[in-house]
Amino acid sequence: MSVASPPPFAAEILSLFRSLLRVACQFPDYNIREYTKRRTIDAFRQNATLSDPPSISHAFSHGNSQLQLAKRQAVVYSLYAPQLPSVMDIHKPQHRPS
Repeated sequence: MSVASPPPFAAEILSLFRSLLRVACQFPDYNIREYTKRRTIDAFRQNATLSDPPSISHAFSHGNSQLQLAKRQAVVYSLYAPQLPSVMDIHKPQHRPS
């Protein structure tokens, strides 16, 4: 018989969310970076309605495993980063009105 772990505190959930977004910013490729951010936000919105402690604990542990996976993938992607920046990463200089 397995003992269920207590549900995480709100601060722990928020810390997980911030950590996932921070790791997403480490991807050198624009498409992967934006997909990871979007997927993180969507998953947290989807799980915001969870109310029973076992499902909250399960979602939190799944999020932690996804964080570890994203960290490993960010390292791999950094090893094979594109030589040129994406068009989406190039910022145009702001024109000042004269």
